[in-house]
Amino acid sequence: MPEFKIQHITKYSYDTPVRDSANKIILYPIVDIYQEVLKQDIMITGNPQIDTYVDYYGNEVGSFTYSEPHNLLVINSQVSVSTHPRPLPTDEIASAIQWNELDSIKYIVPYIDFLKQEYFEGLSELAPIVENERKTDDTPYQAALKFTEYVYKNFEYIKGVTTVETTLDEIWKIKSGVCQDFAHLLMVMLRLVGIPARYVSGYICPRRDGMRGEGATHAWAEAYLPGYGWLGLDPTNNCVANEMHVRLAVGRNFSDCSPVKGVYKGSARHKLEVSVSVGYQEDDNLPDEEELFEVASFPVAETKSAPRNSYERYMEIIQQQQQQQQ
Repeated sequence: MPEFKIQHITKYSYDTPVRDSANKIILYPIVDIYQEVLKQDIMITGNPQIDTYVDYYGNEVGSFTYSEPHNLLVINSQVSVSTHPRPLPTDEIASAIQWNELDSIKYIVPYIDFLKQEYFEGLSELAPIVENERKTDDTPYQAALKFTEYVYKNFEYIKGVTTVETTLDEIWKIKSGVCQDFAHLLMVMLRLVGIPARYVSGYICPRRDGMRGEGATHAWAEAYLPGYGWLGLDPTNNCVANEMHVRLAVGRNFSDCSPVKGVYKGSARHKLEVSVSVGYQEDDNLPDEEELFEVASFPVAETKSAPRNSYERYMEIIQQQQQQQQ
């Protein structure tokens, strides 16, 4: 039963004062029998009141408004989380029965939302690969594991190889990307065979053998399996997402899981920095804000024309989508 402490700081700086910043935050880890929030503090510039509610996908969402003119907006979430290992599927139900059950729920809410495919020209190339990977007598669980392994083995994890305009088709052609790219590809494969799939944003925590993306924000997918429920699958690391993965939010894709998004009135020029520190509860205290940004900051270009890689896109769109209102 590991316990982790996570600090997630979003810092927005503006070249001239802005005002009426209205924001929505999804920074509250999911709470269920496998994940418990021991303590959480969220500190925001100006100390605005945060109102919370639960969205359509079951995520806890906070909203706040900072009306005073300001050059800086900082959202600092510090949370302690305890996780519990989730038993793996026993997979004892006959394969045909499981596939029939999936077919019977494909028009039922909420599964219908997680079966809808994003536009992807490469489907014509991917579909026969999916069928080749899945054997006739495979259960949904076995098929999902094979698809996870396929993405892991056939796509190279490279930061900076994709840009903010990169589509699934481009990722398919260059056979590389980062965690959110791999999660989206895995979801396409799962949905092709009728397995509901949803996107998960969160954190992957340190472990001795090392994992891609550990100690930072991360993304993976969940597949719905008959007789079991939602199973987390991490194609970036070719593993089942379990007690080392802290779930923050779920949705159809990354846009449903943005930790921070909002609007403001004022200057169009801004700079975004997002920093994350993840460690075990028994470790030393979290670094202060200056130390955290010194060792792990992700500045986003101030002009729209500047190129941004997919990791920066993740930090900008997933961590904070803040649009301008004149």
